[in-house]
Amino acid sequence: MDSPRIESPVGVMAVLVAVVSFWFWLEQKSQWKIFNYLPPLIFIYATPVFLSNGGLIPFENAAYDFLRHYGLPIFICLMLIKVDVLSAIRIMGKGVFVMLIGSIGVVLGGVLAYALGQSLSTPESFLVHFPLPEDSWKTFGTLSGSWIGGTGNMTAAHAALEGTGEHMTMAAAADQMVYLVWLPLLLGSRAFAEKFTRWMRVPATRIEMMEKAAAAHDSSEHAPKMIQLLYLALVALGFTWISLELSRVLPPVVIAGATVISASTWLILLVTTLALAASATPIRKLPAAQPIAMAIIYVYVARIGATMDLSNASLETMGAFVLMAYVWIAIHGVFILAGAWLFRVDVHTLAIASAANIGGAASAPIVAAHHRESLVPASILMAMIGYALGNYLAILTGRLGQLLAG
Repeated sequence: MDSPRIESPVGVMAVLVAVVSFWFWLEQKSQWKIFNYLPPLIFIYATPVFLSNGGLIPFENAAYDFLRHYGLPIFICLMLIKVDVLSAIRIMGKGVFVMLIGSIGVVLGGVLAYALGQSLSTPESFLVHFPLPEDSWKTFGTLSGSWIGGTGNMTAAHAALEGTGEHMTMAAAADQMVYLVWLPLLLGSRAFAEKFTRWMRVPATRIEMMEKAAAAHDSSEHAPKMIQLLYLALVALGFTWISLELSRVLPPVVIAGATVISASTWLILLVTTLALAASATPIRKLPAAQPIAMAIIYVYVARIGATMDLSNASLETMGAFVLMAYVWIAIHGVFILAGAWLFRVDVHTLAIASAANIGGAASAPIVAAHHRESLVPASILMAMIGYALGNYLAILTGRLGQLLAG
């Protein structure tokens, strides 16, 4: 194969940033309806796939290594220091616990769907050629990151589980295929609000209490000062440095002959824990952390796409995984309904809780605005709790699948 046209790390990085910038610019400029169904994330991932397979940029480059080793942990720091669990509980109350039950449904659903997929892949099954490889537990772990938290958790889990470009491709495809079905269901559930309230015996004052708590919550942020940006840089770089050093000296954890916590996994777990600890301090009030974090993670998604070699892709395998993803989301749905029945919450809370899981910070506000506009800030807070849990639970999902695979 001929050498790529752009090999310089700074040139490759410029291409990745240009791809991210272009798709967000096009979304804002054009207002095309296609972006309501296929968000810029999909095109940000897919464009570098074609650029690398077309020979413009390489499959391997120092820029990719830099983003993996330093960009990803810095993103995790900046995103998780903004988590405000207490505010979410004050507004949504028992709804937070419904979301947590939904998260458990994602973990168990992923493991069960993986086990089902593996059983259908064996010669003894009635579907002998069901093409789901053994290492697809990495794909289940990757997608569970998205379904518990969001894009950042998906990329963090992908890195922690040492997934390949093919694993990310299958996860991203299934994420969107399920999203196209699940989001309309969450939006349409508003039509059954009164019947659902009677069926679940929801207290009549619940919605009024949520709206009062939401009105009292102040989520505004002022423009950052230079010293605050320096503080952010110090926290992100310091936590990344500490986590990298510890991940190199901490021993791997082996269970039943399988390495369930490697150096990559230690890195994600350590930086997640440090950032969450910092979120309980005044560090959480530093402005501009979230937009900087999201800019980093979208460039990282483009980096994953650039490493995807289409010559190794299998449409049959992708189709099999998407089918298992629908089984998986049905299990999550059962869990989220059980949580709503257990805690006697309304359909608005149920829909927001599920959206905070499956759609993350991008979809939860959309669902909240459709159901009860006053709950939009609370939906973002719930999604941030998903970000806080996503790395831990996504890695758990993948590693449980690994143990099942033997």
